[in-house]
Amino acid sequence: MNIFLKLFLTFFKIGLFSFGGGYAMLPLIKEEVVVNNLWLTLNEFTDIIAISQVTPGPIAVNSATYIGYTVTNSIWGSALATLGVILPSFIVMIIISIFFVKFKDNKYVEYAFKGLRPAVIGLIAAAALLLVNKTIFIDYMSIIIFIGVFFASLKKVDPILLIVIVAVVGLVVY
Repeated sequence: MNIFLKLFLTFFKIGLFSFGGGYAMLPLIKEEVVVNNLWLTLNEFTDIIAISQVTPGPIAVNSATYIGYTVTNSIWGSALATLGVILPSFIVMIIISIFFVKFKDNKYVEYAFKGLRPAVIGLIAAAALLLVNKTIFIDYMSIIIFIGVFFASLKKVDPILLIVIVAVVGLVVY
């Protein structure tokens, strides 16, 4: 199968079967990109996720764009992976918007959404654990940075300020 078609179909599947936003998609993206297709190593995947987090836009779209380019070394790979990951949501949202008003008070629809909520939290937690295992425990300084940012974010320190501070710390320390 053509790599461009396979890339599009892989990200279409990811977009179709992922609920809860980009962070909830990360375990599925990792499984498809690192394990099933062997397009990237786990370290490359982790680096792409880090870049996707600090660039503007949704993490799933950013990671699809970067992965598409990395796999094909082409703008077309970026475009097809990005289209693949956003097209299912676009189609589903059009369908939902047509029928939502009619079914919003349906108890079965409400039950389905209640079932999806804990699943989404589980997927986000899995993504966090995946990134923790490969990025935090590089060395003691990484652990100190993690703990500092974690507690600073609990104290509502501006995330942009935290990113700038840790970038400077990384430049100085590493």
